[in-house]
Amino acid sequence: MKKLSLGLGVGFLLGYFLRPTITKERISPEKALKKAKATASSQHTISGSWIHMNPETVERYGLQYEIYRGGISTSTPDGTIQYDFISETKNGTLLELTQS
Repeated sequence: MKKLSLGLGVGFLLGYFLRPTITKERISPEKALKKAKATASSQHTISGSWIHMNPETVERYGLQYEIYRGGISTSTPDGTIQYDFISETKNGTLLELTQS
């Protein structure tokens, strides 16, 4: 019984400490959108936004990223301008913001 308890305890501790390296942790798409809007709002007045809920994998600069795709609308005196963005799923870093 002692060996079983010890084995379960060790297995639980290993699983607990190794979980971050084994699983791919992601932030929610909503949190990624919020971070993208916060980053873009320093340069633009945002009037609307959207984000795809399903992550996808892209290659940028020779590296592979798991990303969310989304977009924001900005209001200007000349009208509305649309921007597309991609944000990394692990921490919401805005990787690309381009005018549509």
